[in-house]
Amino acid sequence: MESRVNQISITKIKPATPSDHKPIPLSAWDLPMLTLRHIQKGLLFHHPSLPLPTISITLQTSLSATLRHFPPLAGRLFSEPVTPHDAELVSISIQSNDAGADFIHAVAEGVTVDDILTPLHVPADLVRSLFPHELAVNYDGHTVPLLSVQLTELVDGVFLGFSFNHLVGDGSSFWHFIKTWSDICKTGGLEEVMISRPVFDRWFTDGNNRIGLPLADPEKVIERCPPPPKSRWRIFHFSSDSIARLKAKANQESGATTTTIISSFQSLCVHAWICITRARRLPPNQKTSFRLSVDNRPRLRPRLSPDYFGNAISLAVVTATAGELLERGGFGWAARLLHETLAAHDDGVIREAILKWVAAPVVYRASEVDGFGVMVGSSPRFDMYGCDFGWGRAVGVRSGTDNKFNGKMTVYPGREGGGSVDLEICLSPERMAALEADVEFMSAVSP
Repeated sequence: MESRVNQISITKIKPATPSDHKPIPLSAWDLPMLTLRHIQKGLLFHHPSLPLPTISITLQTSLSATLRHFPPLAGRLFSEPVTPHDAELVSISIQSNDAGADFIHAVAEGVTVDDILTPLHVPADLVRSLFPHELAVNYDGHTVPLLSVQLTELVDGVFLGFSFNHLVGDGSSFWHFIKTWSDICKTGGLEEVMISRPVFDRWFTDGNNRIGLPLADPEKVIERCPPPPKSRWRIFHFSSDSIARLKAKANQESGATTTTIISSFQSLCVHAWICITRARRLPPNQKTSFRLSVDNRPRLRPRLSPDYFGNAISLAVVTATAGELLERGGFGWAARLLHETLAAHDDGVIREAILKWVAAPVVYRASEVDGFGVMVGSSPRFDMYGCDFGWGRAVGVRSGTDNKFNGKMTVYPGREGGGSVDLEICLSPERMAALEADVEFMSAVSP
């Protein structure tokens, strides 16, 4: 569908209380995100009972009140040489300077809730237009707001799209912010509302020990890859009963014991990995990797607070050949391999990876994706449908072009809850058609 979204206004929203303008150095968990795109997630609602002007004003007032608790989101990035005598190595920090977040009011002419919710494949061109700063990379936060919100009027509903600079925080931090904002919005945007979850300061940063990157000429480092051409996105729904059957199969075939139980989510991930690999028709000796973003907060010793605001994720990687997945090893073998990899991702592994990165910093690059593996983003644990702005539960969640590529899998909780999960998979049209024709995969998908 051709996009018919027109921006009506852009308003700068600043914190209700001025920030302290204290710079926040970025950590070894933040800086690898430098050249990636923003986190882009949005909530779709049927038409609220309140008038749209009232909704817009309440959202803006409550956003200002919420930014008081999350001042980095109203700031900008700031770069400077690590030392006065070395212009090659540059450190980046967040300057809480109250430059403001963008609040955009837009109208999608003739577009209904069903136009977004019901197509078999996500209407990518339409959905992209529901998010601000589509092609911005995180480094652009020097001039582009670290947070932008677009309220789009539909014929029979609204879409609230968020663009959140990934250098500022990960998915846990993103949904922490959105849930806090929705809670404040329900009260009418009162500044004195007590928030249910505090905001813990960033960890593993030291203003006197800043991390330097070779950014004297940023455009030699910053990569700007366009969205994948002709890719298809589809959301596959898995009920709690279907996932339970996958879990039982994984544990039976892996020979799991009481200390090696394969989880529901691990079982679902391996099911998708195997079926996507088969849809790609890879030769038996072709290596394929499964990459999963892991929340390090509960794995550190001592544990990092779940309310820590920033990036606290790292990648767990499992690699196998297509032949091992589809022939010799199989479902139980792959499930046990993923389980053992995640079980080993402990405090020692995390801290060793941090020290290794600090010694030789690198940034993630979308161009390095090989087209043979699967990369998982987001989590079914995020309380997306619990973000009630006072209009009731959302009817759907959608993502923008946030780091979409062939093999990207984005995870959402199912709207009905109970352990159900939605997987949004991005593949080329040919490989998507093969996945949709895969009997084993589709037999686990719920209507």
